Amino acid sequence: MIFRTQIKRIRTALFQKKPGVKFPPVFYAFWIVPLAFVLLSYLLIFKDLPSPTKLGRYDIPIATKIYDRSGTLLFDIFADQNRTPVPLSEIPKHVQQATIAIEDKDFYKHNGVNVIGGLLRALVADVTHRQLQGGSTITQQLVKSALLTSERTVIRKIKEIILATWVEVLYPKDKILELYLNQVPYGGTAWGIESASERYFGKNVRDLSLAEAALLSGLPQAPTQYSPFGAHPELAQMRQKEVLRRMTEDRYITQGQADEAANTPIEYKQTSGIKAPHFVMYVKEQLVEKYGEALVERGGLKVTTTLDLDLQEYAQSTVAAEVAKLKNYRVTNGAALITRPATGEILAMVGSVDYFASPSGNFNVTTALRQPGSSIKPINYAIGLEKHIVTPATMFIDEPTCFGSSPGQPTYCPRNYDGKFRGPVQLRMALGNSFNIPAVKMLYMNTVTDMVASASAFGLTTLKDPSLYGLSLTLGGGEIHMTDMAAAFGVFANGGIRRDLIAILKVVDKNGKVLDQYKDPNLGKDMMSQLLIQGPRVVSPETAFLISHILLDNNARQAAFGPASELYIPNRAVSVKTGTTNDLRDNWTIGYTPQVLVATWVGNNDNTPMNPYLVSGVSGAAPIWHKLMVRAITGQPDVWPKQPDGIVGAQVCTTTGLLPPNPDPNAGDRGCATRFEYFIKGTVPTERENLKQTVVIDKDTGDIVEPNKPGANVETQEHQIVRDGISVWCLDCQRTVEKPVFIK
Repeated sequence: MIFRTQIKRIRTALFQKKPGVKFPPVFYAFWIVPLAFVLLSYLLIFKDLPSPTKLGRYDIPIATKIYDRSGTLLFDIFADQNRTPVPLSEIPKHVQQATIAIEDKDFYKHNGVNVIGGLLRALVADVTHRQLQGGSTITQQLVKSALLTSERTVIRKIKEIILATWVEVLYPKDKILELYLNQVPYGGTAWGIESASERYFGKNVRDLSLAEAALLSGLPQAPTQYSPFGAHPELAQMRQKEVLRRMTEDRYITQGQADEAANTPIEYKQTSGIKAPHFVMYVKEQLVEKYGEALVERGGLKVTTTLDLDLQEYAQSTVAAEVAKLKNYRVTNGAALITRPATGEILAMVGSVDYFASPSGNFNVTTALRQPGSSIKPINYAIGLEKHIVTPATMFIDEPTCFGSSPGQPTYCPRNYDGKFRGPVQLRMALGNSFNIPAVKMLYMNTVTDMVASASAFGLTTLKDPSLYGLSLTLGGGEIHMTDMAAAFGVFANGGIRRDLIAILKVVDKNGKVLDQYKDPNLGKDMMSQLLIQGPRVVSPETAFLISHILLDNNARQAAFGPASELYIPNRAVSVKTGTTNDLRDNWTIGYTPQVLVATWVGNNDNTPMNPYLVSGVSGAAPIWHKLMVRAITGQPDVWPKQPDGIVGAQVCTTTGLLPPNPDPNAGDRGCATRFEYFIKGTVPTERENLKQTVVIDKDTGDIVEPNKPGANVETQEHQIVRDGISVWCLDCQRTVEKPVFIK
């Protein structure tokens, strides 16, 4: 009203002038520019500026609901109004101090806007790339939470600054702090410190310990990210320690008190009323990242996800039941992920045995960093196949081998999981049986640099710097996410195309407007072919086919796993790979068809090693995988990997993988035992097997040596010799290798 009156007076003075009086153009410019500025400021900033007197009048949020793919409700992010205002006098000093320390150390010194302090914090954050306390003051955060939207615009920031200054005029500091502690969100249904105390700990705010106060005070900046019930509960502890550190720096508490609080176990109140909790928190995290905390927490969104609740509940019960059987093998946790490779849809996600179990059941292993063990080997071999360095018939000599490393670094001497060595073994059997020496030789040929570069193409986002890894990378020496491994194995299921995982199909706002909808030609289809799959091509269809065919070949893995292991599903073509880390801390099984992919894991959240009995990979994660895969493919047709036009077949010798000595395919004796193998066109061997060769033998050791080895007791002999480009092996020397081959 004031602005309208002033505008009217200015207009009268300017435009209702006496007859005959003329003003020069500069006169109009002098008045019109300021007038335009005032009008623009009014329209953009002051017209809809809320009054600070509304503080304390709490609006009732609208529930955001998350559904599975068929419309079954999984969770109300805000089930009902849950706010209990309390006066500042009933809020313990250490709660107030923790909030001020982490959010606004100069709260009692500034007038609502701490320009210098905020700019300095922003500058330090940019330089150090660290998440420091927010640049906004407590007063600014109060008006932003209670009076404004969460949009990030210059206009909203100006409104925030104006209102913060206004609030400081209207209210004393203690009242502002009280309003803040009763207004800000602490996650989910908890608005205000009293509700947060009840939600997380089942107690009143006046009863909060220092440890609990520090944890709660760290939540408002990012409630979803820091929630102990969220997708990354470990971040809650990290945030709590940061609050305690800040309280120590500001001399609210001593270092001894901070250490005691940091080491005090926290007991949380058990939550309920949530289905597929690890998945729901995974979805909520994505929603908050895209739409902001306020809209997700109280904006009335309706979110349809990719989850199949029936399959999810079966997976949850299966993981819990199978892990319970492993108690005597020092296994306390398990996880599972089921996806649809052609679309990337997550059908089930079990992050831990029991989300509601204390102390760390809500830890989500599917999104945590773990070592994959031998489950990463197919990617290594796929690189070699794609580069035409090897074929499925390429022979590796599985013998004790040490690989030289950089100066000052120890020599790397890998061993097979059972301590045995098989001599000549072809790639199909080396991968199928998961022998380690051939895999390390394959990576030696590929190079670690190419492996890391290709891993990112497969979707393994955590393997970035080749200098951080050695040849042990092919045995699981790097850390990855299960979600990324699902995308990587999906490349093989999709004929070489990568589809990143998705969890959200549709988001609708409270007014029925569709904010986001995932569209894909393969949604809802049982994939019988790979013709419709779209996405980045990682490897050729031929390479994907060969890897998938090797991993479904039960004969190729019999030496290690036997003919009827948990990896075998009768009358179904299912490609599968196990993986166990050398330190026995992670045990994996990942398998797929063109229609479905299942990844499973067992181990311990604290990384303590499991019983060595689980070393083969078929006694821990594999039984879970078998049950989930059988359930997932029930009722679906048996689909083999589609054979591309660029694949041909040939008979090769069973030892060397070369062509038989006798070229006549109709001959009864072709000069060697043969088997059938698939090849990419142009890579079929052209060399014929010729085992008999003249070599120099050290008569004292029986080793094959260089002809001019000084001082050696040598003689020339004729033997059956094979080579893999790295090692030499004598087939008929009838000796046991005792010394490793050294490769530099």
